[in-house]
Amino acid sequence: MSYTLLRGSFVIRYPDLPRQGPEPDGDTVKFLPDSPALVEALPRRSGRPPNLNARGVSVRLEAIDALETHFAETHQELDGANAARDELLRLLGFTGVRFWEDLPNKVRSADQDSIRGHVLTNGVDANGRLIAFVFAGDHQGADGTTVFLDGPLVDRSANAQLLAAGLVYPAFYATLPAELRTHLAEVSQAARRKAIGIWPRSTADPNGAAAVRDLNGLERLVIWPKLFRRVVPYLAAGFPDFDGFDAWLRADPVNRDDELFLIPKLERGNLHDVVRGSGQQIQLTMWPEDFIISPDPAPPGAPVKPPLVTAGDVVIVAALPDPVGADRGNETVTLLNRTAGTLDLGGWALTDAAGGRKPLTGGIDGGAALRVTLDSAVQLGNQGDTIILLDGEGATIDQVTYKADQVKAGRTICFGR
Repeated sequence: MSYTLLRGSFVIRYPDLPRQGPEPDGDTVKFLPDSPALVEALPRRSGRPPNLNARGVSVRLEAIDALETHFAETHQELDGANAARDELLRLLGFTGVRFWEDLPNKVRSADQDSIRGHVLTNGVDANGRLIAFVFAGDHQGADGTTVFLDGPLVDRSANAQLLAAGLVYPAFYATLPAELRTHLAEVSQAARRKAIGIWPRSTADPNGAAAVRDLNGLERLVIWPKLFRRVVPYLAAGFPDFDGFDAWLRADPVNRDDELFLIPKLERGNLHDVVRGSGQQIQLTMWPEDFIISPDPAPPGAPVKPPLVTAGDVVIVAALPDPVGADRGNETVTLLNRTAGTLDLGGWALTDAAGGRKPLTGGIDGGAALRVTLDSAVQLGNQGDTIILLDGEGATIDQVTYKADQVKAGRTICFGR
């Protein structure tokens, strides 16, 4: 089970925007990666690129589903929802966390606004979030390396610890390898047998149906969160009972009636196959660990694989703007291929602030550096300049700027990449 290691920091509060910061819950947390380009290179199972910006990307914890602290202006039982959230923050190392009274999902203060950690991920979900196992502290491996994730290692993740404490439900998507799914199912089942965490209050499950008359009553229940997220819009649409719930699910096979693989039956099905509703009663007829949920399908034409080359795959590591003797024809720029494979530079180009363009040809081996000698089309200014590396589609792969005080005759500028 191979996962990509991403090092970085978990973030729960923006000091400059204290009332507009992240909203951590029991299965989602903000993560600021050290190398954002690695996020862009992850598979996109549902055709959605990562929702990544300067403040980071949200991480959806693989294999678990916590009670909702907030969803469509409602929530689930808050004792259970907040317990999962608070334990996740504790496992990641956050202390002294307090929330705004009028914004109960945003952090008012904490001993740490961000804290070092790492994730093991294998892709991006339909909402642009990383799907990952999360861990406190730094990892000894290099950023972007492949890590083999087995049972003992997954048990150290916050995901597995939340399952073991009975604070979350399992939710197994097809992105989860079978061996890990089997292992984590046993972890969740052990918590249910012990009747710890949410399990003594769980309802609308194979042990019995739940009576739901309205949204207010639903908010006080402990039910599988994905079922809750289907019931909320159903009730909000004005349906008085669950007699029409099956037909309502089937009417939207993408956003409501998730495709499933039913493990005990060894056959494909949909969410309507494991939910029974009538009158005021609603019930999940199989335990969540007994079926596998398919990720949302990609829209027609949407790529599920990352671009072959993304920003940061090749970086500008050095430049010689003022060689000894004549500058023209002797200036150089050095590129480094950070990927494992050889990249074809045909159609690529180096440009400067004046708009000059130096076409590139040939290839650059994985992990190797390539020194490019410039010609009259691109002339590096001795008073400072910007160098831009473009791929064959004209997208910016890397960009550096240097100033006049960095330029010395015959000396190469190193950009510390």
